[in-house]
Amino acid sequence: MVRTQIQLTEAQVKALKKIALTNHLSVAELIRRAVDTMIKSTTFDQNESLRRALEIVGKFRSGKRDISRKHDAYLADALTK
Repeated sequence: MVRTQIQLTEAQVKALKKIALTNHLSVAELIRRAVDTMIKSTTFDQNESLRRALEIVGKFRSGKRDISRKHDAYLADALTK
């Protein structure tokens, strides 16, 4: 572990202490978990993005049979609406 110093508002400290007490955790552990959550939500994971994209393939239908040939026209039409 690397020791670091941060400054929090009184309200933040009060809220963190209440959450820590309720969950039987230290304030430091809550902050570490919050940092981990932020890192995961802002880190681009190409494999996860690919998995999620492939998961939706074929789940939606437009009813049109010429999308591959007329996709530009359909896109232009959709953008003007």
